[in-house]
Amino acid sequence: MRLILAAAILLTPVAALAQDDAQRDALKARQGYMTAVATNMGPLAAMAKGDLDYDEALATFHARNLAALGNYEVEMHFLPGTAQGEVEGSHALPAAWQNLDDVRAKHNDFTAAAAAAPEGVKGGREQVAAVVQSLGGTCKACHDQYRAK
Repeated sequence: MRLILAAAILLTPVAALAQDDAQRDALKARQGYMTAVATNMGPLAAMAKGDLDYDEALATFHARNLAALGNYEVEMHFLPGTAQGEVEGSHALPAAWQNLDDVRAKHNDFTAAAAAAPEGVKGGREQVAAVVQSLGGTCKACHDQYRAK
């Protein structure tokens, strides 16, 4: 019995560390996801503004990446315990977990806009601008409510 109790006491910190690792991993995944979205939005936004010449193949490439990113399940990015103040480096407000259905709905809006992007960017700078506005609006809707300034 003492051996079992001693083992339980010794393993308790390991279990806590494993949970901390899961939270850090979820935060890294969420931040990586957002970086991937931004990395693909950047060239499209530059084309929309005229800072980068319109290139249909390049625009389609980034739009396809965004469409793929839109298919990620939002839950993997919102593991409990990864809100701002719960894990270092998080900018997600606790309200996201209190309103996860709304976060899902907003992500579904991004998914729909991203799915339309590969065809939407074809034809010129004006089309890219419309896609960027649509995608950016979905990002803003979620960030305005659920991301710390």
